[in-house]
Amino acid sequence: MAAKATDPRRTRVLDVPVDVCPDVFEAALALLPQGGGQIVTLNAEMTMAALADPQLGAAIEAATLVIPDGAGVVWALGRQGLRVRRAPGIELAYRLLVHASTHGWRVALVGASPEVMERLRERLHRDLPALQLAFSVHGFQSTEAWPGLQQQLLDARPDLVLVALGVPRQETWIQHFPGRRGGLWMGVGGSFDVWAGVKTRAPRWMGALHIEWLYRLIQEPSRWRRMLALPAFAWAVLRHGVKRPPQY
Repeated sequence: MAAKATDPRRTRVLDVPVDVCPDVFEAALALLPQGGGQIVTLNAEMTMAALADPQLGAAIEAATLVIPDGAGVVWALGRQGLRVRRAPGIELAYRLLVHASTHGWRVALVGASPEVMERLRERLHRDLPALQLAFSVHGFQSTEAWPGLQQQLLDARPDLVLVALGVPRQETWIQHFPGRRGGLWMGVGGSFDVWAGVKTRAPRWMGALHIEWLYRLIQEPSRWRRMLALPAFAWAVLRHGVKRPPQY
């Protein structure tokens, strides 16, 4: 089948794959009739982690759709001459939830703490009463419990699976999920905490200035070591030079 102008175009940032497309929501929806797949939300921190962690790198490589979640990735793509808009994963995931509620999709939620999952269920029931929540389980499970829960998840036949187990676990967990077939599977990091009202997103003005990382650091000072990946990413991109994507 010939590629359409609206189809995602795969390129790379520091040799980590990322897809450039006009509309990430439409690109995600287009996956479902094609058999579904894994969606990864790539930012600078994950890019650097993927370079250091072969399992995470392999999961991103194998993903069906990798969207430019972070401002750093968008900046790096701009240095290749590719003008793209940042596509926050939390926004794509919630749009998919809204779409699921109006189109009869079966939804599964995996991850976060027991308290967050309970509050999330309550909020989704209030805000999206038509949502078919076919399966939901918090992420603080014993090793022995996971195989049975994974089978329950498969038996629920979800169209959309959102996984909040943190990077890199959520990406590798999805990639290696036994018997995974059909549906959209997406790692959503701390999105459950935000939707449940436990945490808040950075103000829009901070997003416009690309300093959401500072807001997260203020909320969670323990993240400071992880934030060192941001200058390391910028330096690596600058050292890498401007590598133009191939022309087709």
